[in-house]
Amino acid sequence: MRWVIIVLFISGVTLNYVTRNSLGIMAPELKTLFNMSNEQYGYITTAFQAAYTIAQPICGWLIDVIGLKIGFAVCAVLWSITCIFHSGAANWIHLAILRFFMGTTEAAAAPANAKVMTEWFPKKERTIANGWGGVGFSLGGMLAPPLIYGLHSVFGWQAAFVVPGALGIVWALIWWKVYAPPRESKLINPAEREHILADQDPPFTGKKPALWTSLGQLLKIRRFYGIALPAFLSEPAWQALGFWVPLYMAQVHGFKLKDIAMFAWLPFLLADISNVLGGYMVPLLSKRFNLSRINAAVLTSTTGAFCMLCLTAAAFSQNPYIAVLLISMGGFGHQLVSSMLGVLVMETIPAQQVATANGLRGSFAWVAAAISTLVIGHVTTLYGAGGFFGVFICLGLFDLVGALLMFIFIWDRRPSMPPAVPVMA
Repeated sequence: MRWVIIVLFISGVTLNYVTRNSLGIMAPELKTLFNMSNEQYGYITTAFQAAYTIAQPICGWLIDVIGLKIGFAVCAVLWSITCIFHSGAANWIHLAILRFFMGTTEAAAAPANAKVMTEWFPKKERTIANGWGGVGFSLGGMLAPPLIYGLHSVFGWQAAFVVPGALGIVWALIWWKVYAPPRESKLINPAEREHILADQDPPFTGKKPALWTSLGQLLKIRRFYGIALPAFLSEPAWQALGFWVPLYMAQVHGFKLKDIAMFAWLPFLLADISNVLGGYMVPLLSKRFNLSRINAAVLTSTTGAFCMLCLTAAAFSQNPYIAVLLISMGGFGHQLVSSMLGVLVMETIPAQQVATANGLRGSFAWVAAAISTLVIGHVTTLYGAGGFFGVFICLGLFDLVGALLMFIFIWDRRPSMPPAVPVMA
């Protein structure tokens, strides 16, 4: 049943990312339709990012307090309705207002991810479950280009927002009907329930802290900065994949909307592969080199940081197909970093605060996302297509700095247990 829950969660997050990325896919046409500049488009995406930044820890705290069943279902209904309302926009200001409200509710996805892993999986399985659970975050980005282009081609641009929104409402009803934690679920058999609960911390019975108290407690944890600061440095690249790469391919390499739909999903496909691979790398490194799960996650994340150098290389590519390949490798590297940050939240934060912590981690990330979106919008408006050159160089280097910070703040310096030595008779 725990894997059924993962599949259900993945499908919800996939719809979350389809609705989120619909704007990026439609950006070239909407810019013409509403006579938008790159800078105005940057304001629209920044409105989403600002709301997402503020709302993530609030959504996380809400989920910690009232639970995933109700909290995530309500947010899904609200973000879906807001997506449908995009079809009635008449100018870029309308889009900016709608994106702000969408960001407020879609912010529940990342905190919910950490919560569902800690509720439904024993500790020894969480890294693998997190790898599979994270697939939804990139699967939505992968499916969005062909789906949104198909809806646009057949039914017009409004359908690109109405159909994903309607599907989100249907999914929310299914989630509300099916989901319950394993202690309460009527769908789980007793053997699996015992398997899960035997390797979890005892349920928290104290009074759940208020929002500001919980945030204050988290900000006093030194290790939290080994998660939050790398998240700050990593997120601009992911935002670029969703919001700016379609415009980059159009303005630098002359891609039309059909070409964008054919290739814009590739970075998210590699991100999916990276998610799953990272989940298996942590227990493998931990066992092979006798590392704690924390250190194994740090090393896996560092591997992803080096893969991000492909984005820097993409800045120098004159061949559009090589550029797509290098950008896709950047998607692989980013998601390896991001999934490991989720693992580190689960490994270092008490279960009763894990959704709040993951939301606060997301706030750090999305502050950087908002800043980077404004900067990219300004630079590419000022320098045109040439502005993307410096953007991609920077995006490829940020994660190496983040990896260094992880070694400083979170690397477990306690000696690992030596491997067992067989006793001779």
